[in-house]
Amino acid sequence: MDGHTTSYEVDRTPLTGRLTIRHQNEKDLMPHLPYRELPHADPGTPPLASPSRYLAWLATRQRGILSLNALFGVGWMVAQALVWAAVGAAIDQGIAKHSVRGLAFWVAIVMGLGLVQATFGAFRHQLAVTNWMHATFRTGQLVGRHITRTTTALTDEVPAGDIVNTMMSDVGRVGGAYDSLARFLGSIVAWLVVSLILLHTSLQLGLIVMIGVPGLMILTLPLMKPLHRAQAGQREAAGRLAAQASDTVIGLRILRGVGGEDVFFANYQRQNDAVRRAGFRIATPSAALDSGQIFLPAILTVTVTFLGAHDVLHHTLRAGQLVSFFGYTTFLTTPLRTAIEYVMTATRAYVGVSKVQRILTITPPTSDAASPLPWPPRGDVLADQRSGVRISAGRFVGLVASSSAELVPIVDRLGRFSSDCVGVTLNDLSLADFAMRDVRHHIVVSEIEPRLFSGPLRDELTPRGEQSASTILSALEAASGDDLLDQLSEGLDTVVEEQGRSFSGGQRQRLSLARALLTDADFLLLIEPTSAVDTHTERRIAQRLRRYRAGRTTAIVTASPLMLEETDEVLFLIDGVVVAHGTHHELLATSADYSRVVLRTDDE
Repeated sequence: MDGHTTSYEVDRTPLTGRLTIRHQNEKDLMPHLPYRELPHADPGTPPLASPSRYLAWLATRQRGILSLNALFGVGWMVAQALVWAAVGAAIDQGIAKHSVRGLAFWVAIVMGLGLVQATFGAFRHQLAVTNWMHATFRTGQLVGRHITRTTTALTDEVPAGDIVNTMMSDVGRVGGAYDSLARFLGSIVAWLVVSLILLHTSLQLGLIVMIGVPGLMILTLPLMKPLHRAQAGQREAAGRLAAQASDTVIGLRILRGVGGEDVFFANYQRQNDAVRRAGFRIATPSAALDSGQIFLPAILTVTVTFLGAHDVLHHTLRAGQLVSFFGYTTFLTTPLRTAIEYVMTATRAYVGVSKVQRILTITPPTSDAASPLPWPPRGDVLADQRSGVRISAGRFVGLVASSSAELVPIVDRLGRFSSDCVGVTLNDLSLADFAMRDVRHHIVVSEIEPRLFSGPLRDELTPRGEQSASTILSALEAASGDDLLDQLSEGLDTVVEEQGRSFSGGQRQRLSLARALLTDADFLLLIEPTSAVDTHTERRIAQRLRRYRAGRTTAIVTASPLMLEETDEVLFLIDGVVVAHGTHHELLATSADYSRVVLRTDDE
């Protein structure tokens, strides 16, 4: 963050997943400050008009610790500046005048300033890291929360690789703007203090320093725009590279099947070269700024030292004052380098915020009403008026069409995953009038594609960490997945590999079904939950699923006779509209179209 090595302890509360970040010496450094838990309970609602407004909003959200950090930063930097005044006085009072008492007094002052510098520097560094943590975590929470709300609307607009890059790098860059802010403010105040001291001692040298430092800063400004443009270009290229890598990995099996590995490897190599070239373009303005941190202050040091030595020769300046002036000009390299470093950090933060805002401005497909209705004590009927689908409470219902793809839009409307939820009701009240949190809690949709994430199997099945081992085993048995545990040496503590690749398609599907069952939702909507298992396993799942969900509402999109035989009612749809309903056997006897779909027969 600011060139120092710092160690931290990270404690994770097992059930809530909350993080507590502690400096290893926090009790010694800042015993009066309480531990701060991250993430924030409420990250807030940021302005999205421009990156500058977002950065200003973040500053107001942590203005307390920013102000305290600024206080320590100013004290730390000013203490360094005043050391040279004390050194000069020690030379003039102690050495030039041969005063032991004067020398001892000013040596004590130098030691005191050193102690202040060390103390304030420790506090400043601790609070700088704290500010970085808060800004980074708050931004990460905002992005993560928005990702869950926008669902597929986000990936339709922003490549998945770009989203990953934003979370992995841009979020941290945003926090960097507050990590070095205290040092930047301290450098400004220290420059003013030094300028006033020099003006009081020598008007000529004071004006040189007071005008020279801002002048040198202005000389670096022309490099800011090229640096900003180069960093934005490199960030865009890196995002495209990550997206291409993600797509290639996901489709690797297909590529191997058609012999396209070499083509995609060449494409990836070309994009990788583009990222490398973009990185080289950053090097020119960045190197110029880094060189300016050394060269420009050296010009000021040479100028002040030459003029100061000239004044000493003409007896208008004392030797101790000359030493102080030399020390000031040497010291001023620190504020100037700090200011240039902050400009570079702020530029990276500006680019990072623009990427964050690109995600945050994507409109979610659904949103809460202005005054959401309370969820009813009992959901009697979930209905979609356009299709005629009505799912009554406590029923085990099958949804059948010539293709399950025809039913996905209907299920999305019933689960409120679609922006077009007109005509979807619960107890004859529009589903759009209920809070999204309540809808997600009481209505769960399990998609046809089983998605598993890396981590312990226990956490994979119960993300909220609320179910006991016996409850998890019961759900696994209902999904006919209990035999999977016999193959896992660590049982529920087994670590699931990325995308569950160590499991077969049928095993992933059963684990996904168990996860859906463990939500204990009032309305559970399943899309082809047994499409990847054999008929014997499917029959067991059908029977166990009915028993497990007894008294609750379950709707299954399927054309499997084994599943449909266990249902209370089947709704048969053609072109997205219910054309017949009844038990499975009743529809077999009365509807030739239904028989053709379910039994895979053809009358021709």
